[in-house]
Amino acid sequence: MVTEVADASAAPVVPGTGFTKAHQLFRESVRRFVAEEINPHVDEWEQNEPFPAHELFAKMGEYGFLGVSYPEEYGGMGADYWYNIVLAEELAGVNCGGVPMAIGVQTDMATPALNEFGSHELKKKFLEPAIKGQQVCSIAVTEPGAGSDVASIRTRAELDGDEYVINGSKMYITNGTQADWLCLLARTSAGTSHKGMSLIIVPTDTPGFTVSRKLQKMGNWSSDTAELAFQDLRVPVANRIGEEGEGFIYQMQQFQKERLVSAAGAYMGAEKILKLTIDYLRGRQAFGQPLIDNQWIYFKLTELLTEAEFLRQMTYHCVRKLDAGEDFTREASMCKLKAGRMIRDVADTCMQFHGGMGYMEEYPLARFYRDSRLLSIGAGADEVMLGIIAKYEGIMPSRNRG
Repeated sequence: MVTEVADASAAPVVPGTGFTKAHQLFRESVRRFVAEEINPHVDEWEQNEPFPAHELFAKMGEYGFLGVSYPEEYGGMGADYWYNIVLAEELAGVNCGGVPMAIGVQTDMATPALNEFGSHELKKKFLEPAIKGQQVCSIAVTEPGAGSDVASIRTRAELDGDEYVINGSKMYITNGTQADWLCLLARTSAGTSHKGMSLIIVPTDTPGFTVSRKLQKMGNWSSDTAELAFQDLRVPVANRIGEEGEGFIYQMQQFQKERLVSAAGAYMGAEKILKLTIDYLRGRQAFGQPLIDNQWIYFKLTELLTEAEFLRQMTYHCVRKLDAGEDFTREASMCKLKAGRMIRDVADTCMQFHGGMGYMEEYPLARFYRDSRLLSIGAGADEVMLGIIAKYEGIMPSRNRG
């Protein structure tokens, strides 16, 4: 069943946003799906890890959740990007961070460049089954020696006739053990410049591909993360997304949507855990009164709720710029920076206010505390966001601009 999209010209029901009645109906559909198809299984998936991506994505594909803003020609809904934000916001209702992160890879991290720059044949072969939930995909950029410094990647794709021969490795790859294909960033020309990189679709059943190991993480247990290796792996040149040598640019553009959905998950997740904390403090008596009656406590919670609301509005501002076809890199970087730092503050503060209860695995806060820490590292570390913002503001020393 594919959720219907109403006329995009309908008046917004939330002032200052693009949310119409159709978006709200879509929100209710995602919320029901989370409650019925995901949350009842989260504890089991966290314990037995990873969650069954093929099984869950197939169900999501039936509802049209995996390609809301992609063309109907490839199985998408052909909707605006506000639907992606609705999806990200409602996935914050999942009782862990790992499953929403894995879904986000499928919808907003491994597929945007393919949708925008890929050939029709490439999209029919890889984007369409990803949207329908028939295949799981992953974005393969980070390497053991090149994390935040994307320009330093060493994985090579050398031209041999009408094929690329790929050698190298990738690290910290979400969905890495379950992926049917990868959106791989590799060097296709000599040198160390970012201009010599290309994005290439790599099916994981290709000879020469191996999962070196499944990585054990501090949090996000239900999401599989892997180190991958490529040894004389051959794929057709036709698997390249767009023009050769433009992969770095495509990936930088792809990062922006990843950062938007990350921010959306952050402010919704923050609000959820803050409300949980408020309810707990109302019922927890200490020194003859509810803990919530302490001014320091309710002032701090109020401050954090304010931070979450500001992040929400900044994210909506980015979507408005996206809709208008404007560059929102500066603002998306600000969103991502603020999201990582805010959610760390929320997790730490709420843990402190819960005391011993918050530290118990039986209580939701411990998992949130572990899972949320990744946001300041993944999808571009805080320091990378600061560098991007500094470039846009013209305050970075010229020797560091690259």
